[in-house]
Amino acid sequence: MFTASSPPHPFRGVLYLVVALLLFACLDVTIKHLASRYPVPLVVAVRYIVHFSLMTAVLAPHAGMKLVQTQRTGLVLIRAACLLVVSLFMTLALQRMPVAEATSIQFLAPMLVVLLARPVLGEKIGFARWASVIAGFGGVLLIARPGGQVDPIGLGFVMCSVTAGAAYQLLSRVLIRTESPIAMLFHSALMGSLCFGALLPWYWSGVSPSWAEIAMFLSLGFTGGLGHLLFTMAYREAPASVLAPVNYLQLLWAGLLGWLVFAQVPDQLGLVGMAIVAASGVFIALHSRAGSDAA
Repeated sequence: MFTASSPPHPFRGVLYLVVALLLFACLDVTIKHLASRYPVPLVVAVRYIVHFSLMTAVLAPHAGMKLVQTQRTGLVLIRAACLLVVSLFMTLALQRMPVAEATSIQFLAPMLVVLLARPVLGEKIGFARWASVIAGFGGVLLIARPGGQVDPIGLGFVMCSVTAGAAYQLLSRVLIRTESPIAMLFHSALMGSLCFGALLPWYWSGVSPSWAEIAMFLSLGFTGGLGHLLFTMAYREAPASVLAPVNYLQLLWAGLLGWLVFAQVPDQLGLVGMAIVAASGVFIALHSRAGSDAA
């Protein structure tokens, strides 16, 4: 997304990313609260419908047909479907797991991307990155160990989310060469609204939300949409090699919000596992940056 034709603004890019990651953590905390009272398909549907409505209202008057124009529509739609799977299974996981632990395990996705980059993208994987990926998986085992705080079913849900997330990230790396980030985001919002919106007649019942909960439902599209927009803008302002390590700040946001809102604090081994996952991911990002600089 960063190109030589546009002047770099690394500080601005980092600032955009820090705010985007805070919004993603707020999104997860809000989803966890709402999913404890309402059906998961309803929560996900409202998130995408509000997200789609905001994008249409704010961007359509200026972007016009650029919102929907794609060159490889099939892959764009597959990418959007992967994001829908991530959203569904991550919401199911947050029903059963603390936010910090679920977020930590979700960061296995970029490590899977490292493993898949060789057969899919033809990238080389050195010993250091192999060792970091193995260490990251070891950290997840500490978080999800038997007798720990992680619900086994929730763990299964988050691992499904991780798998779909890796496919989503790989497709993003392939498509960013030809597709507009805003168009890809719009197609994801559109597909989510159509797919999950079609399920609403079966789930639109039960407890009537309070005004505070209505505000929370509406905030899902705002925090998700604005977070993804700032995330995209960050990668337009600074190279990916600069921003990649910053992504792990989301673990800090998730831990703080989980503690403040739900009074959930990981146990000691869980904290060690989270630290190992974060350190492994940062090392992979820095090692990738060093390799690209050397090239």
